[in-house]
Amino acid sequence: MEENLIIDISESNKGKEQIIINKKYKFNFSYKRKDNSKVYKCTEYKKINKCKSFIILNDKKEILKYNSSHNHPENEYDVSLSIMKHKIKDGIEKSSIPFGIKIKPLYNKISKEMGLLCPEYNSIKSQISRNLNKKLPSNVTTFAEIPSESEYYKTKRGENFMIFKNSNLIIFQSPFQAKLFREYNDDIFVDGTFFIAPKFSYQVFITRTYAKELDSFYTTSFAILKNKKQETYKMLFEKLKKNANTCNNNIRIEPKNLYCDFERAISKAAKTIFPNTNIKYCIWHYKKSLEIKKNKLCYNEVKNNNNIFIYYKAISNLSFINSEYIFDIYVIIKIKSIKNNYCQFLKFLEYFYKTYLIDYDMNIWNYYNNIEHITNNASESLNNYLNNLFPTKPSFYELIDKLNELEHLSYYDYQRKIRGIWKIKKRAINKTNEISVLIERFKSIEAKLIDAKCDRNIIINLWFDCLTNLNNII
Repeated sequence: MEENLIIDISESNKGKEQIIINKKYKFNFSYKRKDNSKVYKCTEYKKINKCKSFIILNDKKEILKYNSSHNHPENEYDVSLSIMKHKIKDGIEKSSIPFGIKIKPLYNKISKEMGLLCPEYNSIKSQISRNLNKKLPSNVTTFAEIPSESEYYKTKRGENFMIFKNSNLIIFQSPFQAKLFREYNDDIFVDGTFFIAPKFSYQVFITRTYAKELDSFYTTSFAILKNKKQETYKMLFEKLKKNANTCNNNIRIEPKNLYCDFERAISKAAKTIFPNTNIKYCIWHYKKSLEIKKNKLCYNEVKNNNNIFIYYKAISNLSFINSEYIFDIYVIIKIKSIKNNYCQFLKFLEYFYKTYLIDYDMNIWNYYNNIEHITNNASESLNNYLNNLFPTKPSFYELIDKLNELEHLSYYDYQRKIRGIWKIKKRAINKTNEISVLIERFKSIEAKLIDAKCDRNIIINLWFDCLTNLNNII
């Protein structure tokens, strides 16, 4: 028998055990003998060469006999291909949750360890994908198929991640996220995204908070919703509130401000569960809806007439001035538009009046007393990030795995920052800062005019001037 034989364990494409000798020859399992030793025949024995070489191993994989009478050349490349496939498959098999497996880095690591001719990554990519797909759990296609228990419902720290499930809703909130919701509830940001929602659902709904002393936004829950009904949102907020209260010895938790888009079902549901919370609609959505209506009703008038353009900009910036004078300024703009026969723009003004002065509570979209967070970008930026992670709609388990990963990264970012292991970056002056400075200046002037008992029209004109100044910023 040859000395210094090196044995590697692999498997055939059909999943049967395969022995590799000296990284040159492959032997497939043939049969088991009465003494429990195993006989392996050269992979060429059924091919044109009809190689008669074989090897016999005991149950400890020790060589009992080796017939090395190969009648064909060595094939190191083919052997390396088999070893690489087996090692990667073994890595996949050992992972309880395969979504986190990075195949290319795993390939690079194994190719270094093998120390022999390695197959190119593209030559084994399809085989690896098949192995990975076999390991993945069965896809969920309806809400009814969502399990009540799963290994995916645990955080990477072994804590419970899923807190509630019914026929319309499933909520994920780790103890860490519940703590954030409980301790940083001055400003809560909520928003839904449709692009990453599994096919059987309507949207993924995310809540976030702002930790002021850390100057950081953190996600406080993820949820998959079947619809966008008020009752579904109500159940979501109710469960988040209950979970936060449970973790806080039943001390009542209620956000000071809740920021969302102009979806009434969200704001009404939030008001039902958090009656003392201030609902704040996103200014970006306010401006966007006005722009869409302007383009539809009076695009050419606004584009070609500078006076109308100034009036339109004034309307779009009313969110920042003292709401007590908004209606007065609207009336001034309308009177001037009637006088100058701005027919199409008057239709736009009618839309604004009915929608934002009648249908909506003005204080919900007005930020005169709170300019720190004027948009819902805290949630929408995360949604955009998630959307970019998935070129197509993810499966249920693929999505949960990624949300779990984001929760884990957020946890360590928070731990690092509360220990002071971070550098405070000097904030660049942005538009929000410029707006705040301008509004504070006009507030001061307003206060002096009120103390001097000036006529109301003077204060109205003051805020109209403020709107003109805002045009230069926004």
